[in-house]
Amino acid sequence: MQETSISTANLEQCLKCNLCTLVCPMLAVNEQYPGPKKAGPDGERYRIKDPEYYDYALKYCLNCKRCEVACPSGVKIGDMIQSARIRYGSQSKVRGLHGLRDWTLASTDFVGGIAASPIAPVANGVLRTGAAKAVLHGTLGVDKHRTFPKYSSKTFETWFRKEAQAGQEAFEKKVNFFHGCYANYNYPQLGKDFVKVVNAAGYGVSLLEREKCCGIALMSNGFAAKAARQGKVNLESFRKAEGPVLTVSSSCTHMMREEYPEVLGLPNEDVKDRIMLLTRWLYPRLMSGEIKLNFRKDFHMRVAYHTACHMQRMGWQQFTLEILRMIPGLELTLLEPNCCGISGTFGFKKENYPYSQKIGETLFQEIREAKAKAGDSAPFAVATECETCKWQIEMSTGIPVMNPVSIIAQALAE
Repeated sequence: MQETSISTANLEQCLKCNLCTLVCPMLAVNEQYPGPKKAGPDGERYRIKDPEYYDYALKYCLNCKRCEVACPSGVKIGDMIQSARIRYGSQSKVRGLHGLRDWTLASTDFVGGIAASPIAPVANGVLRTGAAKAVLHGTLGVDKHRTFPKYSSKTFETWFRKEAQAGQEAFEKKVNFFHGCYANYNYPQLGKDFVKVVNAAGYGVSLLEREKCCGIALMSNGFAAKAARQGKVNLESFRKAEGPVLTVSSSCTHMMREEYPEVLGLPNEDVKDRIMLLTRWLYPRLMSGEIKLNFRKDFHMRVAYHTACHMQRMGWQQFTLEILRMIPGLELTLLEPNCCGISGTFGFKKENYPYSQKIGETLFQEIREAKAKAGDSAPFAVATECETCKWQIEMSTGIPVMNPVSIIAQALAE
């Protein structure tokens, strides 16, 4: 892995205005966390003078990037904190069973490759039992209240190669699909919905030559070197592919566009502009008339849109919202952009679970109120591009959460 470069890049632009502390969701619920200004620019000044300086409270940073959105000077506070954790965090890293937990939670390709198979129904059933949750809580430190995402008995890649790939040859124009771990191992229907929407737009779908997990969970859990190795594989595949590389996950997209170069030291200038969410690619083509989507006349749905933290950092939520507004029969509510609190694997750990739920409660209550206001005249769902936000919201409210791509796919006329 290349040396991280962000720590001092724009340090002196910090005006000490403290706007970042006002929007930090962790600071509001955890007095042990000093906040983004102190953990980021202020702490970095100590680390420049003394490379061994490290604040263990940095582990509480959610990497939600809200501090960067709020900063009027464009200081990359979250990247500073992540870089500090990578450089110096090993001095304070928890070892033993909690280290095994962190590795297991972060190794999505390894775990998904085993669980997303014919044994998936057994694995899903076991992980939902109280006995299994109690064991994981007491040994590895995975909170017993947490609901695990289900695994599929067949991966998206398997489905695509057997049932969809041949049909893509009929399309003259094509896009490349970075499906990510969730669509591949947990919910292949999202990948199928992606193919349906892209095909309806008149384009074919190609899979990349090689795809690895984007590495965001590895980076967040202290395995930055492995995250960088996987990032190199993905970037090599992007360079070999022609045309756009489209995605369905906001966190994967932000990781590959922004954190590969800024935190992992992986240059991506030559491919960055080709990496984008499907809705970001689709919207301007709909507006120009290049693409036209035909929607069902009988479609009726009430949707509350949640702006995931990394989606807000990229500023792309408006593209999704405008496409959803094009669907006849869809009644859209825009939720306040509050953090759900899960922050990837952060909320799975028992020492973090209380903070995770406290942070998310404002959002959960707003969703409950939106559901009550919507009534029962049509199906109601929350829409968001982040799969871990989906897990957190569904577990905490009992209300279904859908990726906007799946909503668009359902609304399409056959």
